This record gives sequence, structure tokens and C-alpha cells, in this order.
Amino acid sequence: MGGFYPGTPGFWLILMAVLLLVEAAVPGLVSIWFALGALAAMIGAVCKASLPIQIVLFILVSVLALIVTRPLVKKYVNAKVQRTNADSIIGQECVVTEQIDNLAETGAVKVAGKLWTARTADSTVIPKETRVVVERIEGVKAIVKIPEGSGR
Repeated sequence: MGGFYPGTPGFWLILMAVLLLVEAAVPGLVSIWFALGALAAMIGAVCKASLPIQIVLFILVSVLALIVTRPLVKKYVNAKVQRTNADSIIGQECVVTEQIDNLAETGAVKVAGKLWTARTADSTVIPKETRVVVERIEGVKAIVKIPEGSGR
């Protein structure tokens, strides 16, 4: 068991410890799969497997662990992202209640019964009473555009 050079259980133990420390220090899962691979390689070293076999064990177990667990991890880690009520106005048609002029920093639209500060993505000036569509939300502003084919 002597030493901490490649092919010894000590080498794989240190590698696994480093990978687990990285995992603990970094948000999200980034190295846990490789720590499992290092554990498999360490078991191979304890069983007197050759270095090439240990490396194959490391790679194989790491890749298999990644393939098997990554979809589950993504599902539960990203499950916390929630759409807001503001997102529900994206794509909705609305009416300009105050001329939209990005340079003058003016503009408002009424969408879903609520008044929103509005801007355009391309700095087009849009007059009052024009029908527009909400492209996206940036902070508290609705970014709007004139619908395709409306001819203003």
C-alpha cells in the first residue's frame, strides 16, 4: 500500500478526497461522479489490479455515474426555477398608452389590465394607441414590438 503515486490506493484516496472537497466548495454538482470513479479505481488498486485497469475503472465508473444520475440531478436541481406572473404577459398583444421613445425614456402599455413601462428592442418610436406585442421583460419594463404584418 506504500506511497501516493499513480496505481496505489493512497493516490486514488487523495484524488477522491480532492474531488469531494471541490464538490463541497462549488455550487451544483460538478465532480461527484469522478469521486465515485476514484473510489472504484482505489478498490481496484487494493485488489492489485494493474494501473491501466485502474484507469479504465476510474473512467468507466465516472461516465456511468454521470449518465445514470445526471438526468435525475438536473430534474431536481432545476425544479426550483419558477415563472413569475410577469412572464405570463410575454407574447400578449397590448395597446400603447404613452408614446414609446427609448431616447426620451418614455412609453407605457396596458396589458392584461395592468399598466407597464415599455421600451422597444430596436429604438423604434411607437405612437400612442398602436397595438404591440410583448417580446420580453427586462426588470420592470415590457420590451415590445409591432406585430409582423400589422403595417402599423
